[in-house]
Amino acid sequence: MSPDTVPSGSLAALIKSLWLHRQLIGQMTKREVLGRYKGSVMGLAWSFINPIFMLAVYTFVFSVVFKARWGGGGGESKTQFALVLFTGMIVHGLFAEVLNRAPSLILSNVNYVKKVVFPLEILPVVSMAAALFHSLISLGVLLVAFTLFNGFLHWTAIFIPLVLLPLVILTLGLAWILASLGVFLRDVGQTIGLLMTVMLFLAPVFYPITALPEDMRSWILLNPITFIIEQTREVLIWGKGPSWAGLFIYTVIASAIAWIGYMWFQKTRKGFADVL
Repeated sequence: MSPDTVPSGSLAALIKSLWLHRQLIGQMTKREVLGRYKGSVMGLAWSFINPIFMLAVYTFVFSVVFKARWGGGGGESKTQFALVLFTGMIVHGLFAEVLNRAPSLILSNVNYVKKVVFPLEILPVVSMAAALFHSLISLGVLLVAFTLFNGFLHWTAIFIPLVLLPLVILTLGLAWILASLGVFLRDVGQTIGLLMTVMLFLAPVFYPITALPEDMRSWILLNPITFIIEQTREVLIWGKGPSWAGLFIYTVIASAIAWIGYMWFQKTRKGFADVL
């Protein structure tokens, strides 16, 4: 690709770029994952230790200290609240990790902008792939813990990839937008960090959506992670099938946002070198 060529923002161009650079994406993802623990004695083992430690803390605090119950029913196990809470934290963590990093992706890779012709559009994809790696490990810890605590695992857990896919698509679209805006507006990074914290508490992570008054539930549902959190719990914790109609609508909207985000990124990337 010539540096003077205006990159295409079409869906076909996006798919072609991801396919052509799949090996580069894989190599950069591996470097991203390993680089997080570079220099530590435990190395990659920290990716397993962290979720195990957090789940142990949640279990102790909410089942022993607070004796919390999610639905208030007497048949709920003592560890159920911790598992339900951890599920919500995994979904929010995936969403927040990618978007928190997005505004600084181009700023932290200036050499790719100025010195070489590099497919900058893959940077958010690499960030997403690395976040997915850690989220999948956390999911594995959750599934093992659920099996140990309850003695079984719901077969509906096989639907979890289909439940998370729409969120991945949406997050990628938003990451492309934020990666571009972060170059021109340096305050975006601070704003997103604050917004992710707000979204954590305005989603049913620490409380069931049924605990809210009827007139407030519609506002919580506007949070893009609310639906995915609820569906993740349906298939992992409650053993129910996902809402296929809801997932289809979510995927269509997420795909539209992803395409818009990609087009915006490609349209504005010509100005990155001038600003940086």
